[in-house]
Amino acid sequence: MADDKVLLLTQEAYDKLQEELQYREGKLHDEIIAKVAAARAEGDLSENGGYQAAREAQRKNQGRIEELTVKLRDAKILQAPPEGKVGNGSLVTLDLMGNEMVYVLGAHDLAAATDYDIISPESPIGAAVMGASVGDTVSYKAPNGREIKVTVKAAKPLGDE
Repeated sequence: MADDKVLLLTQEAYDKLQEELQYREGKLHDEIIAKVAAARAEGDLSENGGYQAAREAQRKNQGRIEELTVKLRDAKILQAPPEGKVGNGSLVTLDLMGNEMVYVLGAHDLAAATDYDIISPESPIGAAVMGASVGDTVSYKAPNGREIKVTVKAAKPLGDE
């Protein structure tokens, strides 16, 4: 498997995605099948809005099942860096132009395990703070071309908050 296909997740995010997959393959799947069957029993399918809606829900659920299956297959449990160092899986507090902001650095799928906003390591700010330590001031170029300085105020592994 190529490294660019690896999805770095915390154990908690992996477990939540696994739970969602089990729910979608089990209970939700069964509920949708029951709705399709009930709507089908009403007769003329070409003008049956309930049937069309149930079939659309079935397609969406199946699409999400396939997406989750691939993500979980390609997932690797990340080991966040120790407290004080910024890396994938870090809960990081930044001083951004006088405003204190708290983010998780990592894949957007980490959102399954946290209520904090996510910063991608590939984003300009994510790339700038990756590998930094508490107290470091780094800069990055904003999309408008302006250089912005950011100070790392705190960094700890997600889940240690």
